[in-house]
Amino acid sequence: MCFPAPWRVSASGANIRPAGHRGFTLLELMVVISVILVLLGLAAGNYQRSILRSKEAALKQNLFTMRQAIQQYTLDKLQAPQSLEDLVAAGYLREIPKDPITGQRDWRVEYDDAFLSPDQLATGISDVHSNSDKISPFEGTPYSSW
Repeated sequence: MCFPAPWRVSASGANIRPAGHRGFTLLELMVVISVILVLLGLAAGNYQRSILRSKEAALKQNLFTMRQAIQQYTLDKLQAPQSLEDLVAAGYLREIPKDPITGQRDWRVEYDDAFLSPDQLATGISDVHSNSDKISPFEGTPYSSW
C-alpha cells in the first residue's frame, strides 16, 4: 500500500509539502475556470432557446384550440362570437388562455363578414392572433401573423 508522504514542519512552524506534491498553479486554475465558464455560457444559450421553443409550441396550441372553439361556437349557435369571453360563457373554453409570448390574455381578434354556414345569422370573430409584435427567431415571422 502506498501512503502519502507525511507533512513536514519547518523551523518557523509553517507546513511544507513533500517534494513531488505541488499544488495547481494559477495558470492551470485560470484555464479550468475559463473552460467551465465557456461550458456554462453554451448551456445557458441552449436553455434560453428551449424555453422560447416551448413558448412557441404553447402559442400554436392555444391558437389552434381557440380557433376550433370559434368555429364550433359559430356552427352551433349560428352566429360567430362577438368576444372571446363568449366562448368561456358558452362553455367552449374553460378560460381564455394567456399568450405565452406576452404573458397576458391580450389576444388580437379578427372580425370577418364571411359566413361559415348558409344558416349563420350573424358575423363576429373569425380568427385570433398573438398580440406580440416580436418576430420568431426560428421561423422568421411575426407572432401576430400566426
